[in-house]
Amino acid sequence: MPNLKEIRNRIASVSSTMQITSAMKMVSAAKLKKAQDAITAMRPYSDKLSELLRDLSANLDGDTASAYADVRKVEKVLIVSVSSNRGLCGAFNSNIVKQSVSLLQGEYGNKQVDFVTIGKKVDDLLRKRHTVVSNHNEVYDNLTFDEVAPIAESLMAHFTEGRYDRILLVYNRFKNAATQIVITEQFLPIEAAREVSGQQGTADYIFEPSEAEIVEQLIPKSLKTQLFKAIRDSYAGEHGARMTAMHKATDNAGDLKDQLTLTYNKARQAAITNEILEIVGGAEALNN
Repeated sequence: MPNLKEIRNRIASVSSTMQITSAMKMVSAAKLKKAQDAITAMRPYSDKLSELLRDLSANLDGDTASAYADVRKVEKVLIVSVSSNRGLCGAFNSNIVKQSVSLLQGEYGNKQVDFVTIGKKVDDLLRKRHTVVSNHNEVYDNLTFDEVAPIAESLMAHFTEGRYDRILLVYNRFKNAATQIVITEQFLPIEAAREVSGQQGTADYIFEPSEAEIVEQLIPKSLKTQLFKAIRDSYAGEHGARMTAMHKATDNAGDLKDQLTLTYNKARQAAITNEILEIVGGAEALNN
């Protein structure tokens, strides 16, 4: 059994760790509220814009079809993997790496697959064995639409210039503080309504000023919004995952502290008992 000093040191260490994890939990809970409100407010707009875009793409003819809807034979694939810059959030980041590598080894195993990483954690892990063409850790320093737009423009240029035939987004979709769902979403080419639902686009639109101008303005904006929503989702999911992980860590530290305290009390009681026995034994020896 460890001596009393060793047990006291372990109790002090566990108590210090518990204070840190508890503080991190509270910080993540505060950040989660703001991030959750932002993604909840954004989703209806983003979903409706994507629905409109799919309907529009389904009704365009060859003359007005967008370059962003050009379906080509898939030979070169670009995967945009979105993680966090920091750890201590459970399996949040490792799930993104697993899904990204699974796509590379599975569906696109015989294709050229490159990565664009958003987040330091996924970049550190993927860069060791795979081709990462660019990284955007700095986006989390000021997560705004204007900061994300240039990344989306770069991805669009990769597609329209023919460097890649398909671009995918891999990110954690925020469901609640305890649950994040890994999503693989096609970014480019744009999927028309008939490809998504199996039916022809049925919405009847009156275009003003013209279909070509609507396509020119709406599609780039929709793609930028899609990427911004994915990063927003991941950001909210990160704080939810970290809050949950730190809550569990705090509970585990509390349980460990209780066990160590019990062990300390037993060791202390045993030491006191031994001292009493020694005193009694010594007294009896003097009497004899």
